[in-house]
Amino acid sequence: MAKEPCDGCGRPVNIGGGIANIWTLETKPTEGMTVELADGTEHFLCYECMEALPDEREVTADDIDALDR
Repeated sequence: MAKEPCDGCGRPVNIGGGIANIWTLETKPTEGMTVELADGTEHFLCYECMEALPDEREVTADDIDALDR
């Protein structure tokens, strides 16, 4: 199973699928995704951090920096 750190909280996040699981048959789900923000930046975030982002306006890199690490 591949892992990538969340840009919001910093914890390692599982990335399911791909060649890494072919022999182990692990079925852990992906726990995050890469999102493109209104300011044009891209960030890999876990689902918990995505839920913590503001809903009332467009999200920017400053909002990612404001998440708890």
